[in-house]
Amino acid sequence: MEDKRILYVSSEVVPYLAENEVSLMSYDAPKMINDQGGQIRIFMPRYGSINERRHQLHEVIRLSGMNLVVNDMDMPLIIKVASIPKERIQVYFIDNDEYFKRKSTFTDEDGKLFTDNDERAIFFTKGVIETVKKLNWVPDIIHVQGWLASLLPVYLKNFYKDEAIFSETKIITSVFSQSFDGPLGENMKSKVAFDELPEETIVDLTDPTYENIMKNAILHSDGVIIASENVSSSLTKFIESSKKPFLPFTTKEKFAEAYTDFYKKQV
Repeated sequence: MEDKRILYVSSEVVPYLAENEVSLMSYDAPKMINDQGGQIRIFMPRYGSINERRHQLHEVIRLSGMNLVVNDMDMPLIIKVASIPKERIQVYFIDNDEYFKRKSTFTDEDGKLFTDNDERAIFFTKGVIETVKKLNWVPDIIHVQGWLASLLPVYLKNFYKDEAIFSETKIITSVFSQSFDGPLGENMKSKVAFDELPEETIVDLTDPTYENIMKNAILHSDGVIIASENVSSSLTKFIESSKKPFLPFTTKEKFAEAYTDFYKKQV
């Protein structure tokens, strides 16, 4: 994997958030490629629960300052960066006071999903892509992990389809076990449709359940990784019938060889 450029776009990453399937793999996979001599970047949201002083985050002025339009609202983009200790891995944080200042990640103190999670997902997606454009860093592969990042495939293949920097980039989406119940937001489809994505590309977002959001990501990806042992049977069948190259679930002890082989041969 030497000199391969892989952009990891993740909703959660250790050591910045608590350990779970998504956050651990969002650390383990980039570290594995970094150890093999690949070039990697990680992007994640800058949630309010992240201690900026302890993790030594600092704002990148040259990348910050632009406004992103989300559902006809101008939202300022702030970019911060930090390095994972001992690993020489840079992590870029997408920040906005309206969307990410709150201390919780996805739910309020009563465990209810934030009503603007759909807008947060749109903002995060646009923020990542616009920042990569500013960096002028051309990724060979973009690996999406976590549902908050799952709009990136449909946006890259439609809203950003004419961006030359991504013309050869392949997208891989990891599918984890279901992490929330019910729809993400009643108006998610209309908010995405504001960006003039073709109707047929966002049909699944009419009822934005976890499975439908992931189905949309799968349809617009070039490869899929089943990252949890207990992904639902219906979603597994959808992946198998999608005709996309896919990697079945692999244990943590064996994932390095399987992921490397998948990156090299399947996408």
